Amino acid sequence: MSKVRVGVIGLGEVAQITHLPILETLSDKFEIGALCDVSPSLLQWAGERYGVDRLYTDAEELAKQPDLDAVFVLNSDEYHAESALSAIRNGKHVLIEKPMTLTQSDADAIIRAKNETGVHVMVGYMRRYAPAFTEAAEKLKDFGPIRYVRIRDIIGQNALIIEQSSVVRRFQDIPRHLIEDRKMRAERMVAEALGDVPDDIKAAYRLLCGLNSHDLSAMRELFGMPKRVVSAVQWNGGRYIAALFEFDGFFASFETGVDQQRRFDAHIEIFGDKKQMRIQYNTPYIRHLPTVVHTGETIGDAYHESVSRPTFKDPYTVEIEQFYELLTKGGSVKTSPEDYKNDLTLFRMICDALREHH
Repeated sequence: MSKVRVGVIGLGEVAQITHLPILETLSDKFEIGALCDVSPSLLQWAGERYGVDRLYTDAEELAKQPDLDAVFVLNSDEYHAESALSAIRNGKHVLIEKPMTLTQSDADAIIRAKNETGVHVMVGYMRRYAPAFTEAAEKLKDFGPIRYVRIRDIIGQNALIIEQSSVVRRFQDIPRHLIEDRKMRAERMVAEALGDVPDDIKAAYRLLCGLNSHDLSAMRELFGMPKRVVSAVQWNGGRYIAALFEFDGFFASFETGVDQQRRFDAHIEIFGDKKQMRIQYNTPYIRHLPTVVHTGETIGDAYHESVSRPTFKDPYTVEIEQFYELLTKGGSVKTSPEDYKNDLTLFRMICDALREHH
């Protein structure tokens, strides 16, 4: 397989800003063979822009196209499982954006289908593929005892950044019944995941599954699953969350929220006895803004600080290149569906702690 022929499901802002331009840039590795979206006008625009004539409004029909090797599932998360399962059952490899699913049952269904067909499935946690993150993970091996960790994701709404940096096409032609269907699916899936909980905890769960799935998945790769969620609170209708996790020998605090400031502050900071390290992310909606590692260390009488920027290449590009390597050379993938199930477990642990506080 020299080129991977890809079908793309979902042509919204993340596809327009990142995935489609990257696939075009990596034209020696990928070819866009089909596009799908529920907006006919957006579908027509993308087809003309990227020279693709196989256009679908139904993801299941795209999955049946015989000359596709892989499918990118980038649509609304209520449809991730359905779209991925259609692709897998038609023998297609899948890159699926986070959250892979909203429920454990859908995650299990994807794992079963993957194992039955033998295809590869990668969950799109691009922050875990950032070279700065992998560098920090390597440095952590010689870090010494960890005393405290802070996980922070306080950002302005994505639209505040996108409107100054990108042109995203949006059309008001999505059929009304699909808008209603999406809302009903969301309500049903969150109810399955959490049971009968207040609306603000439901909103917190969606924030955890969305923005915070990046933070908590990366946290797990570095430190494993926490032993327990000591406490958790939410406020402002579930749009802000703070939690405390217990690990062996240390605790980690987690804080998140979305406001109206035009900035993006997402980092994991690790404190030891004589060292500290911070992995600092930037918005993924402006490509090639670097992820960096800040380190501080006391040696003798002196305190030393340094900043490492391994590359300007954005994490999405590295992730998609890793997907290509997986399909052409084989091997395993760290952001697997099995790995993702741990995130759903952790989201539920946090929501259980929120419910106790509530």
